Amino acid sequence: MKIIGIDPGTLFTGYGVIKYENNKLFFLESGIIKTDSKLAIPIRLQNIFNEISRIMKIHRPDTFAIETAFAGKNIQSALKLGQARGVALLSATNLNIPVFEYSPREVKKAIVGKGNASKEQVKFMVATLLNLKKEIKKLDETDALSIAICHAFNLNSNSSNNSSWKNFIKNNPNKIIG
Repeated sequence: MKIIGIDPGTLFTGYGVIKYENNKLFFLESGIIKTDSKLAIPIRLQNIFNEISRIMKIHRPDTFAIETAFAGKNIQSALKLGQARGVALLSATNLNIPVFEYSPREVKKAIVGKGNASKEQVKFMVATLLNLKKEIKKLDETDALSIAICHAFNLNSNSSNNSSWKNFIKNNPNKIIG
């Protein structure tokens, strides 16, 4: 199964495409969709929509996973994030790809084992779980990959969110350090 994960933003939207087969994770592609801050928001949103649509037409993912919105202290930032989420969701639904949403806490718990893990811990575990040879520098990119991985783990979970992590450890002892 191919999964695309999206970490939406109006300046930087991270994306990550993985394959999950026989309880194994495979890295396919990841990157950043960067928009020009000098452009009007509608044009930036159009660019995000077009680029996500293009990536999905290339990889033809079976599912689309995205981080849920959270309300921070700045309402304007939350509104812009919501707009970026909206065009990302639209790109998936236009291509009839099923959408799954995960909170930042759910993603961190699935990847690191704790819902309050740091972005650096998530980045390290993403690199470990995907056996990446090159370092991914942008956290938006590793966040997108972590969302895709979270969804892969949840495919095996029939009961609680904890079981997917436990199943992964059981099925992949060679991937666990320490």
